[in-house]
Amino acid sequence: MQSLISVVIALAAMAFVLGVMILVHEFGHYAVAKMCGVRVEVFSLGFGKRLLGFRRGDTDYRISALPLGGYVKMSGENPMEARTGDPGEFMSHPRWQRFLIAIAGPAMNVILALGIVTGVYMVHYEHDWYIDQPSRVGWVEENTPAAKAGLKPGDLITQIAGQSNPLWEDTRAKIAINPGQPIPLVVKRGDQTINTTLTPDTYGPSRIGEAGLEPAAGVVIDSTEKNMPAYKAGIRQDDEILAINGIGVHSPGELTHFLQENKSKPVEVTAMRDGKVSKYDITPVLGSDGEGHEKYLVGITVGVRQAVDKLPFPEALSRSVEQNKKYAMLLIELVEKMVQKKVSVKMMSGPIDIARVSGEAAREPGWTPLLLLMAGISLNLGIFNLFPIPILDGGVILLLFIEGIIRRDISIQIKERIYQAAFVFLVLFAAMVIFNDITKLPGFSNLLR
Repeated sequence: MQSLISVVIALAAMAFVLGVMILVHEFGHYAVAKMCGVRVEVFSLGFGKRLLGFRRGDTDYRISALPLGGYVKMSGENPMEARTGDPGEFMSHPRWQRFLIAIAGPAMNVILALGIVTGVYMVHYEHDWYIDQPSRVGWVEENTPAAKAGLKPGDLITQIAGQSNPLWEDTRAKIAINPGQPIPLVVKRGDQTINTTLTPDTYGPSRIGEAGLEPAAGVVIDSTEKNMPAYKAGIRQDDEILAINGIGVHSPGELTHFLQENKSKPVEVTAMRDGKVSKYDITPVLGSDGEGHEKYLVGITVGVRQAVDKLPFPEALSRSVEQNKKYAMLLIELVEKMVQKKVSVKMMSGPIDIARVSGEAAREPGWTPLLLLMAGISLNLGIFNLFPIPILDGGVILLLFIEGIIRRDISIQIKERIYQAAFVFLVLFAAMVIFNDITKLPGFSNLLR
């Protein structure tokens, strides 16, 4: 029953996320087409058979059977159709107007992303406090790429892949999109400046980069188990652990490592609650960690302190522009690496993966996670549609530029071949993305054994 509820939530969240994005995208094409005097015959959410809708003027507004996209059909838009010279036809309008109509959809997706992130920053943006802080290392796991690169707790990463003074979100992003690729680092350790190279491991179904280092983010108690040593000693949810046996603790990984090294010896935990510092004597016990491994436990789950931003509109908008620009550049860099075969196409997500992450976001408290996910996917959709692939908006724009340079229309026969090839490419691309989604589902690898 719980699995069925999760599936329903995931599908509903995906329908909401994709529905809003597609509506906004297609409205961009529709609105500019109307302003330019192009006759719009169909405005559809979804593809395939018409389920319901209404007609107003020349336009049939409909919801169609396959909720995997949407489209606006303009009169004379298909270059393979015979042109009648009707002033309401798409091809009867000058190229600059056709360019504005083509770019309006992706532009609306970018505007939607900017608007959502701005609104979240203004109302309630809750996040791990260290994300927008300098990249100070809190813990390095043994025998990981970070350890092999010589990184140590307390190091400050001052440059990564040519980017100076990266924040933690920048450092994590660079590591994630460079699996198996050497990344030049500049690290400050006390008065020393150290040049090194970090080569992330390839990790998980999405084949992202993982380095084995944690930020100096502190340790906050997310929950405690009754009848376990920490709870019995007086540790409670939201306490912040400052030190163990007088030694400062800077990350969850450091805490876990200390407990396993210490085994069952009693420890003195220094923690802060509501600004008051207290000390607790705790003796770890050997038990299962829930994944079939025996570890020394005290009965807590840990995370990091959260920060909440509520910014005035000018600052929220400026920060939204900065964040979306950063994310767009990262996406373009990722696509470039995929083309160069430096990263796996498994990093891409299709409808199944979008449904999964949408469901996870919908189950989190509040609307912020789902809205930020929608903003990210909307920006993705806007940028993807600008790629110079015929059928996509970027392909239309490319052909318009070529026609503007040669000062004549490309022949219908050539356009027909281009669109046929592009259609085959997009079908194969969609099949590949959906297959990738399936292979990333939990338990899929076991089916192949």
